[in-house]
Amino acid sequence: MEDEVKDVAENARINLEQEEVKGLAEDFNEILHMFETLDEIDTEDVDPSFHPVNVEDQSRLDEKEETLEREEAFQNTRNEEDGFFKGPSA
Repeated sequence: MEDEVKDVAENARINLEQEEVKGLAEDFNEILHMFETLDEIDTEDVDPSFHPVNVEDQSRLDEKEETLEREEAFQNTRNEEDGFFKGPSA
């Protein structure tokens, strides 16, 4: 399981110490055990429930707003180059 944790961390570009890897591997094992427990429950005559709680649509109409000036958009970043936000190198 530790190898899987390391693979996920590498894909997410997260640096983990060995102790963190061990802790997360234990957490993943516990979660997988919980799913095994759920698999034991007989759900043969139970209808699927995609929303166990009533959910109401909370969308709103878009409202036109003024856009930020370039200087205002970049005021809190050091990651700006040639008038664009600069992302990490791959």
